[in-house]
Amino acid sequence: MSLLALVTTLLSASSSGSLYTLYQNGQYLRACNQGAKMLHRHEQDERFVSLYAFSCLEADRIDRLALPAVILNHSEEARRNATYFAAILLQRNLLINALENQTPLTGLKLPTSDHLLSRVFDLYSANHYVKSGDSYVLTDPQTPRRSYKLFLRHSGQSLQLGITEYYDTILTKQHIYR
Repeated sequence: MSLLALVTTLLSASSSGSLYTLYQNGQYLRACNQGAKMLHRHEQDERFVSLYAFSCLEADRIDRLALPAVILNHSEEARRNATYFAAILLQRNLLINALENQTPLTGLKLPTSDHLLSRVFDLYSANHYVKSGDSYVLTDPQTPRRSYKLFLRHSGQSLQLGITEYYDTILTKQHIYR
């Protein structure tokens, strides 16, 4: 093995290890930002790309899932991850379009997951919401104590999708999806 190949291998392992440590410690935004800086150097490393994408997903940086959804295509697991990322990105985009243009999504069926955006998409497309001003309040019939407030937020030239989670009437978490 040449010295250049050895150094490249060691840097790759170090980058992946650093990203993994950040992810394990719940520092998802840092992992997402760090991974974005190194993605072009690690496009062939599907574990790195998947870890980067899952970090961005946990950090609510849905906008960064597009490239991993395209890159991840060599192994069965990578293709499953790519499908997962693409479905969540599509659900976010459809919700933004539906709220901005006041277009129903009734009857639209997409692959679903346990991710918050996917659950909210399913509730919205099944008309399990009440419109309240510029937002929508969604209640899951399976867990009626849990509800979500769905809204759009303008940020410069772009629209961001917001979801506020409630348990009973207590705010538990707010997500802004870029």
